[in-house]
Amino acid sequence: MSARVYGESEFVIGTRKVGPSHPCYVIAEAGSNHNRDLPTALRLIEAAAVAGADAVKFQTYTAEGLYSRRTPDISYLKAKGLVSERESVWDLIKRVEIPWEWHADLARHAASCGIAFFSTPFEEAAVDALDAVGVPAYKIASYEVNHIPLIAHAARTGKPLLISTGMASLGDIERALDTASAAGAHDLMVMHCAVNYPPRFEDLNLRAITTLRSAFQIPIGWSDHTPGHTADVVAVTLGACAVEKHFTLRRNQTGPDHPFALEPGELREMVTAIRETEEALGSSVKRVTDAEADLFRLGRRSLVAARDVPAGGELTREDLAVKRPGFGIPVDALDQVVGRHVAEDVVSDQVLQWEDLVR
Repeated sequence: MSARVYGESEFVIGTRKVGPSHPCYVIAEAGSNHNRDLPTALRLIEAAAVAGADAVKFQTYTAEGLYSRRTPDISYLKAKGLVSERESVWDLIKRVEIPWEWHADLARHAASCGIAFFSTPFEEAAVDALDAVGVPAYKIASYEVNHIPLIAHAARTGKPLLISTGMASLGDIERALDTASAAGAHDLMVMHCAVNYPPRFEDLNLRAITTLRSAFQIPIGWSDHTPGHTADVVAVTLGACAVEKHFTLRRNQTGPDHPFALEPGELREMVTAIRETEEALGSSVKRVTDAEADLFRLGRRSLVAARDVPAGGELTREDLAVKRPGFGIPVDALDQVVGRHVAEDVVSDQVLQWEDLVR
């Protein structure tokens, strides 16, 4: 692999800094869960904002630009009943594609809700349509990692590119990054991904996040299709700078992306879990925290008089007990205390201080 530098360790999406030293950028993926109904799409934006996501993302494609009409049947779509016996994958895409005239309405509504709006373009014309409404970034789907013309076209906008990597080798990823960089992209993120809907947990290979970070020296994210949010929390602990998650208003709706998507309350729980995880990770420094200071003082052990000792008396081991609280002479000084004399009368259970002792 080349040792070239593909971009910065952090960059900005809209007004939000993204990178290892910043909070995880949470992308609520609406996908095709708008059901080709604009009010539903607007409600998805609202739900993402209420859940605390940083961005809401859709997918911009056409059946004509995505699939040949001669594409063979995709078995899992038939098995899951997502296409009928007489329906092709082209037919499915045609009935779930987003009407491109919605983009301006979606962008305006997202802005009014205080959440970033962008989309995954699947053809060059989609890049142009999204650029026209001012999206702050582009997501390149895993299936498009070898779509060199699309990557180059998106890169020429100068906006950040988040490149998903399901089914991709390190060589595939390097070629995509080389293409983006050569076309002028400076703000790049690689999104680790396991393509299946949903994937098995044993197929996620989340440790690859650290491999990707080491290989490419740019922010690494995680694009997820699993149920729940276990994988997303793990990804954050491994250093994911962004998490993308499918969501829907109701999982029991008909459509390819509904069954494995989170519902709004679950999306909120995921965002909360990610933020709690970030707080819990803290720093690598092992120390007594401010929150522990009072318990450190009262809950640790120190040396206490086991019985009354008159002034001038020499302390023996039997005169000393190890008890709480912890603001007295530390227990590890026990051998230094035995044989010392007390300056004044000491009473049983008195917490001993160095000033209580004389040579």
